[in-house]
Amino acid sequence: MNAWKNDDELFSLMKEKLYTPVVGDILDAMGFAHQFLPAAIHPLRDDMKLAGRACTVLECDVFEPQKKPFGLLTEALDQLKKNDVYVATGAHNSALWGELLTATAKTRGAVGAVLDGYTRDTPQVLAQNFPVFATARWAQDSSIRTNVIDFRCTIEIGGVIIHDGDLVFGDMDGVLIIPRDAADECIRRALEKAAGEKLVRKAIEGGMSATEAFAKFGIL
Repeated sequence: MNAWKNDDELFSLMKEKLYTPVVGDILDAMGFAHQFLPAAIHPLRDDMKLAGRACTVLECDVFEPQKKPFGLLTEALDQLKKNDVYVATGAHNSALWGELLTATAKTRGAVGAVLDGYTRDTPQVLAQNFPVFATARWAQDSSIRTNVIDFRCTIEIGGVIIHDGDLVFGDMDGVLIIPRDAADECIRRALEKAAGEKLVRKAIEGGMSATEAFAKFGIL
């Protein structure tokens, strides 16, 4: 039986009780061995943590002003829902995120953005207290360089396949994609492992050797 009744409770529990290393370990044990996005994708601030459902966004580079600037960007933003995480990939010649996108996403109830690329307007984004994970900061504008070509479609980042609605969990150690169909079991087992790790640490701090602790608890 789950310890949560709905997505609000689930994501609150994840942010309070879990961290990406323990969830990643459980995914490994479940046979999902390639769920961390590339290490270059990191939070704008180390204390940022996010948990939500992926709203996948596919972008592409363009090389001159377009008939429809930004492509489907405004449409992708306007359909964001509560607990969504905007997850974008496909374009690398401009920033994919900034101040006004943050304001739009936050107003619509989204809980974060994960970018296989760059973000800008950093002070203004940080002031909105909205978790943003990106590869780097770069101010180059997207209006004549990047188009959103689809959203809520299957995408891939660093070999990780991401389906719309998969769980996204991120903290200072990285970003994990938890397949939607495996999420309940994964989170249940991760909560158990996190509680077990606290017992192991207490035992080690009490004088138990690492070998003894692993033999007793099976956790290290």
